[in-house]
Amino acid sequence: MASKPYAKPLPVPDSESTPFWDGMREGKLMLQRCASSGEYLFPAVTFCPGSLERPEWTQASGKGTVFSWIVVRHPVPRDIYADLVPYVVALIDLEEGCRMTGNLVDCAPEDVRAGMPVEIGFNRVTAEITLPAFRPAEG
Repeated sequence: MASKPYAKPLPVPDSESTPFWDGMREGKLMLQRCASSGEYLFPAVTFCPGSLERPEWTQASGKGTVFSWIVVRHPVPRDIYADLVPYVVALIDLEEGCRMTGNLVDCAPEDVRAGMPVEIGFNRVTAEITLPAFRPAEG
């Protein structure tokens, strides 16, 4: 039995974000890092805002903590997201020092806490696109 095709909106990688999406497909969280300052950058940029240098891509740990979150209870558009509510969208402080948004899965909305340790998961939704999702870290 063939699985149902993914019917939700998908990101469209561009010249700046393609290395991020390529990494996701390979099961790696890739972030940009400024060689001068050592600062990690997300989302992808053409130039580091501090040094105006082109950042390098490097593999990140995928670990972090919940900084803030919302619980989505009213899906918009309803016909696409009704089967998912409630779900959590979180702002994650990555170990590398930058923040990234993503869904928080495998955790009831009422169990989410600020500072909760999380790790990235890789949700392959098409042959080309793997979406990030965070889950509570084990141990």
